Amino acid sequence: MDGFIPAENGRRRTLKAPIGCVGTGLHSGRRVALTLRPAAAGTGIVFRRTDLGLDIPAMFDRVVDTRLCTAIGQGDASVSTIEHVMAALAGSGIDDAVVEVDGPEVPIMDGSAAPFLFLIDCAGIVTTAAPRAAIEVLRAVRVEEPNGAFAELLPGREPAFDAELEIDFPNTAIGRQALALRVSPLAFREGLADARTFTLAEDVARLRAAGLAQGGSLANAVVVDGPMVLNPGGLRRPDEFVRHKLLDVVGDLALAGAPIRGRFRGARSGHALNNRVLRALFADATAWRMTGLPVMSEGAAATPVRAAAAPAIA
Repeated sequence: MDGFIPAENGRRRTLKAPIGCVGTGLHSGRRVALTLRPAAAGTGIVFRRTDLGLDIPAMFDRVVDTRLCTAIGQGDASVSTIEHVMAALAGSGIDDAVVEVDGPEVPIMDGSAAPFLFLIDCAGIVTTAAPRAAIEVLRAVRVEEPNGAFAELLPGREPAFDAELEIDFPNTAIGRQALALRVSPLAFREGLADARTFTLAEDVARLRAAGLAQGGSLANAVVVDGPMVLNPGGLRRPDEFVRHKLLDVVGDLALAGAPIRGRFRGARSGHALNNRVLRALFADATAWRMTGLPVMSEGAAATPVRAAAAPAIA
């Protein structure tokens, strides 16, 4: 089994041990402590505000803001900039974990998912006895903006998750870039994880005046000024921009609550469209179904299992 669903005998996975880090919130500029903790099978991914004693499930219907990042909330409490750690968990095939933060934002680290992937590697991964379910896309759903930007989910040709994205920033060092790949743990690690978030130099002052990007710097974001990349070390890859946008897609679609079997296509898609396409999928009961992965025991043939639960719908 390739793609978004690692071949771990169709069983759910969690962390072997807790592990933590300290960083800065990109928009708040505040010091933030984060800890990744193992969780019981069936927990899913949960964000825990340790300063408030509140848990917020990482689900598409808990998204409360998609401006410049993805934020989930419950009541008056929220956790923002969750997309990179969500991408690292999804790209590692982690089904169940608690992400503890002591403030309203996940630390930005270096602007990519690589530091979170490092934490997961250090903590280790264990496979549980619980069967793992997947969300199979049965027919196409599409959302779009008046400017032509769109995101869509389509049935897959194989039991995997394929993603294709195009971005276009004319008259800048970014330009038009496109990328298509099958999102396997190896492809995520080698092709997406280290791609950093980026911004235009002309937007930095505006964002800070609005109280955003207070923790942003050349150490955690690629800054583009017309045809120039201002970071002293330049880019990690020539197409780092579209790779980061596709990393965001992986993190945002992980809010489906289970791995997706299907295809994603997008053009100039961001957090808002990524969330809207999930809402459109789950609003149409004919467009998807929950399926189980093959479960293997020693000396036995694979037999399908079917999930009993489906994602909550807002």
